[in-house]
Amino acid sequence: MTLKLNSDLGESFGSWNMGMDHAVMPHIDQANIACGFHAGDALVMQKTLALAKKYGVTVGAHPGYPDLVGFGRRSLKASDAEIQALVLYQIAALDGMSASMGLSLEYVKPHGALYNDMMADEAVRGSIMQAVASYHRPIFLMLQGTPDAVKHRAEAAKFGLNLWFEAFADRCYADDGKLLSRTLEGAVHNKEKMLAQVVQLATTGTVTSVSGHTLNLHADTLCVHGDNMTGVQAIEEIRQLISGSTGSGSTNLGNNAK
Repeated sequence: MTLKLNSDLGESFGSWNMGMDHAVMPHIDQANIACGFHAGDALVMQKTLALAKKYGVTVGAHPGYPDLVGFGRRSLKASDAEIQALVLYQIAALDGMSASMGLSLEYVKPHGALYNDMMADEAVRGSIMQAVASYHRPIFLMLQGTPDAVKHRAEAAKFGLNLWFEAFADRCYADDGKLLSRTLEGAVHNKEKMLAQVVQLATTGTVTSVSGHTLNLHADTLCVHGDNMTGVQAIEEIRQLISGSTGSGSTNLGNNAK
């Protein structure tokens, strides 16, 4: 699969402006749109969907914990049933708005702490997989490509669920293949390191961890965060780098799952 480019968008709320959606949307393939729980509101969702439609960008739901104050970056205690319900609620909201505008919701990518909890906790991951799989029509789940990709694909298969794995252009990786916590220095790359990581991913299917280890990653799509000014400023160069990568490079990404 050719490496696609995705970004987390629609994260403004009311009079609070977050991200640079208009600058990002023309250069990406997939828009992960906030659904109102961690950010976004009905009008912002509508405007972001219209922007995606204008540029022919695939639409995905970006559900988070109900945490507007913390921007969804704080883990909340929730039962399996609660996680399934809050994910389904947000998917349905964005899907309904998408359909009314002639768009089709194609996938789900959890946000922030919900995403991190999904990657760290098998029970949370199972609840999210169950929620996405129980939707009334098939949609993909996007989660982080790590050395555990084969395990995660097997988990998803139990639910009849298809996955898209993502890598990150602007984030530093820990030695275990997860993202380095934003609380730690160097968690977000500068432009030079970001572009070097993109080239490495596109040509070898690997990243270099914070300690210098080479990690093999399966990746179908590459994330650049819309609220990271450095990433937004480099997005045209990133687009050129992944568009210019050879077919063997993209295939290599898919063959390196461990």
